[in-house]
Amino acid sequence: MLERIKGCMLGAAVGDALGMPNESTTPGLTKMRYGFRKAYKGHPNDTLAAGQYTDDTQTMLLVATLLADGRYTDERYGLALKELYTREILRFPDGSVTAACEHMVSGKVLSCGVKSTTAGCLPPALPFALVYPDVNEGIERAVRACSVTHTHPAAHAAVATFVTLLYYAVHDNPDPVKMAFLQAQNEDDLLGGKIHTALNLEKEGVETDTAVLKIGNDVSLYQTLPIAFFLISRYERPADLLTVAAHVGGNTDTIGFLCGAYLGARKGAGAIPEDLLSGLEDRQRIEILGQRIFDIYTRKLEN
Repeated sequence: MLERIKGCMLGAAVGDALGMPNESTTPGLTKMRYGFRKAYKGHPNDTLAAGQYTDDTQTMLLVATLLADGRYTDERYGLALKELYTREILRFPDGSVTAACEHMVSGKVLSCGVKSTTAGCLPPALPFALVYPDVNEGIERAVRACSVTHTHPAAHAAVATFVTLLYYAVHDNPDPVKMAFLQAQNEDDLLGGKIHTALNLEKEGVETDTAVLKIGNDVSLYQTLPIAFFLISRYERPADLLTVAAHVGGNTDTIGFLCGAYLGARKGAGAIPEDLLSGLEDRQRIEILGQRIFDIYTRKLEN
């Protein structure tokens, strides 16, 4: 369990860092390169070094740290997120996250979130899938956290789906993808339908480049989450999954984040290529935080 929790967090950060230089670009599946690299000059992420992650991992670590410190509340999460934003150290944030932060900066205390379906709602949900022994409690708390930035019901449905996927992967369920798909169907017909389409394309053996065109790869959760389901169902080898996720274009940092999180949750930290871990920003910090999340999970389980 400890290795899966650490793996989930490390895998998310690795996938994010791999996708970082390709964020908002066109698909590059015919010219893929393994490993970390910098973004091209003029890219919004061009100040980041190879192996550094984006706002996705920043928000995941923010929530995980508050949980590990026993200080998490939605209000504290919002204030900490606003601080990152005002200090201008939030890395190329989702437009909806930016809008929510602007609302907080302007003095709004309540209703800061925006009615948006962007996938920026997903990364902060990750720690809730790991820290609660009961999946329903994890979903409930993650959805509440999501509302700090995203108030759209579809965003809440996507968060519930992502938490379900990771929860059952960490808990060694035989088919986490099916469990998450059923959750999506129950939460949002459109999201469930798009994930169903993605899974069918994979079963039919459709080429990945064609699937990207059919499913989409933009910042909408209706595209980011389904393409991640396609990829985690298609690619068994960790290096293949992480590399392809980083080159599908569009929202590659979040797509990589989702795929890496699932990989680590399903197979443990040992499945993540060591050369990628050694080049990852804040590897030790993430491992220590994973240990602390595991300790809280254990205490909750005992109680």
